[in-house]
This record gives sequence, structure tokens and C-alpha cells, in this order.
Amino acid sequence: MTRLGRNTHGWTLIELTIVITLMTILSTIALVGYRTATIRTREAVLKEDLFRMRDAIDQFHADRGVYPTQLNDLVSNQYLRSIPDDPFTNSSETWIVVLAEVDPSEPLTQGIFDVRSGSLGTALDGTVYAEW
Repeated sequence: MTRLGRNTHGWTLIELTIVITLMTILSTIALVGYRTATIRTREAVLKEDLFRMRDAIDQFHADRGVYPTQLNDLVSNQYLRSIPDDPFTNSSETWIVVLAEVDPSEPLTQGIFDVRSGSLGTALDGTVYAEW
């Protein structure tokens, strides 16, 4: 008992309000950090997938002298185990292929020169994923 005769074992409304406000602010900061971390992770996976597929296309061209006509040629000839899923579209069917320039001496042998993401989203650095 205090001098005024009240029991001081509880919390006041102001103390509870301050604690709840601080917890809300901290959880909001953590949530924003989590979302940014997951986007950065997916961007890193996309960069790695693009690097691996472009490397496989280059190896295919170096070995055979022509570019692959479809991405599945990389799998069937064992340059890749499988076509990876685009981390932003969650599908291996949405990759955008860039065809090589047509050789005038062999116009029917045009193949895949490059590959890009099918996502229309914007990266954290402001670039579009489809331009990577």
C-alpha cells in the first residue's frame, strides 16, 4: 500500500498505450525489412538463373556451331538439368527468348541467342526484370 492507499502492481493506460505503439512501430519496420529481403532473394535467384542459362547457350553454340532452337534443347543435350522456373512468374514457360540475327547464307538456322525474364515487374534498383 502506498501513501494514498492504492495498489501499484498494475500498468496505467498511458504505459500500455506507449508499449503497444512501440511494438507496432517495430513490427512494421521488421515487416518492411522482411519484404525487401524476400525480393532481394528472388532477384538474386533470377540473376543466377539467367547467368546459368546464358552460359549453357554459349556452351551449346561453342560445341555445335549453332544456337539452340528452343530452350528444351539445352536440357535434351544435357547442358542444363531442367529449365528453371522464373522466380517472379513461378513458371519455366514464361522465359522470353531473344533470337540470334539471321545468317543470310543459312536463314533457317536462326536460334536462341539470349534469354530474359517474362516478368513485367520492377526491381528494387528501378530496372525492369525483362531487361536483365
